[in-house]
Amino acid sequence: MEKVLTIDGKEVRLKSTAATPLRYKAQFGRDYFADLIRLSKLADLRQADGSLNHNALDGVDFEIFYNIIWAMAKTADKDLPDPMTWLDGFEVFPIMEIIPQVQDLILANL
Repeated sequence: MEKVLTIDGKEVRLKSTAATPLRYKAQFGRDYFADLIRLSKLADLRQADGSLNHNALDGVDFEIFYNIIWAMAKTADKDLPDPMTWLDGFEVFPIMEIIPQVQDLILANL
């Protein structure tokens, strides 16, 4: 599964394949699926009245999102630089706007 997003005015191709979780582990030394399960706390991000549930953010490691997105970008482009260099290429990287756009790519491997 593949998708192109515009991030900071740049087109970024993201791809999710069976190799994406392995690429993630090779780069970050962490299990892709275990990290996704950690993010399940975000399901309770909004309270019944629509306000933000700040307790749902406790213990959430937002670095996981950056890592997952990099792994999908690397899957799409084998010549992509290391995560820090790649992220330094963006002035802004609005993670909360990007996440909803990549949910289907993330879920594709579950």
